[in-house]
Amino acid sequence: MSSNQYDLERDEKYLELLSQSFPTIADASTEIINLSAILNLPKGTEHFLADIHGEYEAFQHVLKNASGNIRRKVHELFGDTLRANEERELCTLIYYPEQKLELVKQAESDIIDWYHITIHHLVDVCRDVSSKYTRSKVRKSLPVDFSYIIQELLHEHSEDKDKADYVSAIIKTIISTGRADDFIIALCGVIQRLSIDQLHILGDVYDRGPGAHIVMDTLMNYHTWDITWGNHDILWMGAAAGNDACMCNVIRIALRYANMETLEDGYGINFIQLATFAMDVYGDDPCVEFMPKIAKENPLDEKNKLLLARMHKAISVIQWKLEAELINRHPGWRMESRKLLDAIDFERGTVKVDEVEYKLTSCHFPTIDPKNPDLLTAEEKTLVERLHHSFASSEKLHRHMRLLLRHGCMYRVVNQNLLYHASIPLNSDGSLRTVEIYPGMAFKGKELLYNIGMMVRSAFQPNSDDEERYHKYAIDYFLYLWCGPDSPLFDKAKMATFERYFLKEKETHKENKGFYFTLREKEETAERIMDEFGVTGPNRHIINGHVPVHVVSGENPIKANGKLMVIDGGFSQAYHKETGIAGYTLVYHSRGFQLVQHEPFTSAEDAINRGTDIKSTTQIVEMNQRRLRVADTDKGRELKQQIEALDELLYAYRTGFIAEKERKNPPKI
Repeated sequence: MSSNQYDLERDEKYLELLSQSFPTIADASTEIINLSAILNLPKGTEHFLADIHGEYEAFQHVLKNASGNIRRKVHELFGDTLRANEERELCTLIYYPEQKLELVKQAESDIIDWYHITIHHLVDVCRDVSSKYTRSKVRKSLPVDFSYIIQELLHEHSEDKDKADYVSAIIKTIISTGRADDFIIALCGVIQRLSIDQLHILGDVYDRGPGAHIVMDTLMNYHTWDITWGNHDILWMGAAAGNDACMCNVIRIALRYANMETLEDGYGINFIQLATFAMDVYGDDPCVEFMPKIAKENPLDEKNKLLLARMHKAISVIQWKLEAELINRHPGWRMESRKLLDAIDFERGTVKVDEVEYKLTSCHFPTIDPKNPDLLTAEEKTLVERLHHSFASSEKLHRHMRLLLRHGCMYRVVNQNLLYHASIPLNSDGSLRTVEIYPGMAFKGKELLYNIGMMVRSAFQPNSDDEERYHKYAIDYFLYLWCGPDSPLFDKAKMATFERYFLKEKETHKENKGFYFTLREKEETAERIMDEFGVTGPNRHIINGHVPVHVVSGENPIKANGKLMVIDGGFSQAYHKETGIAGYTLVYHSRGFQLVQHEPFTSAEDAINRGTDIKSTTQIVEMNQRRLRVADTDKGRELKQQIEALDELLYAYRTGFIAEKERKNPPKI
């Protein structure tokens, strides 16, 4: 070690602090050995998912089967010793242990023998999925009740003659003490836990599916995950923050797809007042344009359909009024053309869109004053206030929004991959577009997304008097992020909600996308964006979602010569016909990238009773010339910095600059 390598006097305070954790030369040396060893382990497996849209059963199943990885490992381990149906049964047990055990106990004549065989198989699978981790990391993943037993079984082999009786005795005792079910459930949980090291969600937990709250509950208990906010997540965050226009959009979308479970069952939002209001005001209106889009497995009778349609129309009209209020309040948004209630000729039943007059499919708007079309009636005001109170007082909703804030951001750079949900606003020549997010505050590229993220967080923070204006603006800005033309979460000329309801002319429904969505096909565009965000390295990528990939039409999710990957494959049932598939998982493991393409998931019940799994097709995107190790990752860079700091501490001890201290606690075993 060269004395010129370190400036001990400059670093003295830091070294003194570090010495509290590593008080002796032996402690510092041991930690250097440990960290150096970890650097040489294989890189952990990362899973990237986008656009879940409330499809909780498919989402949970993908986590349980690790996007098909567990089935592959089971086949590799037992392909020569187990029949296909036995492999399938073992996989189903790993995915749904509690439910599968109940069925097994009803069918098995010799349950003790089944326990013996199954536990041995599960231990083999667990040993395989844990092989790339340190013993310490595996130990931390184990349930407290069975931690010691699982450790022993993982690190001892029955093939070892000296330990065969020992392993056998452990398993026999587990069974004889009546803990076999609990042990199997625990072991299956560990397998699921270790099969995915990190989960990255590229936006849109929320939208039209029935169980966004269940997805959030799942994530709340998940070991390691992060999210880059999507446009639907932002819409819900806006609703929770107190933006009434966002709140109405959330309700409208739920009514459009007849999926009220998240709002009613998940968050306890009361819609009795809305239903009463809708029946009073639109009781004679057939509301044809507002009939819900209903999935086959969710049949509704005509009476309930009509009620939902009337509620749907009622909240839509209120939404357009509230949006107009915000557009008037913020002329800098340049969204005056979206005040379509102002453009209606109520006598003729027409509306002017982009200077062209169109006939409305219907013109029954009893709550609209033609002279002041954007003004809420007294009844509408009361209704909005009650709904606002319901959203504001939903403890679970706010708990989930806090979770999105803690784990989320507008963009993320992880292991040479740039993650964001939708787009980076661009000019026609591919240069970064400057966007004003607040009067006098305009940004582009990385600064744009960073400052938007700051504004989103500020909407949920208590504010001082001098910050009141900015705080209120931040709450309003959620609507712009949802449907503003230069929003990186939307990036379209308009959101044609009104046109799709009331105009037959398809050309009015078109939402012209920003330049990003055509230019992202070019490698130079991807390179420019990655340069802007400081993404380096030969194998760097952009990963985003937002726009479903139309596989059925031949669209390729891999763009820009492999530099950009779009992984929105349409989890939502509403997109299945459009895309031809039911979602993607991008898997990034030590050997490279694999894109797993999922077919529609039937149900968890089918998976348990019939052993059905999500049929997945794996496409190799990019394979590395050598196996990646922890040293090649962001975590590896952190560990190397820690090693450098410990090396300096070691030098300080050996030169006498810092004296060794007495250990306060015995060394950990």
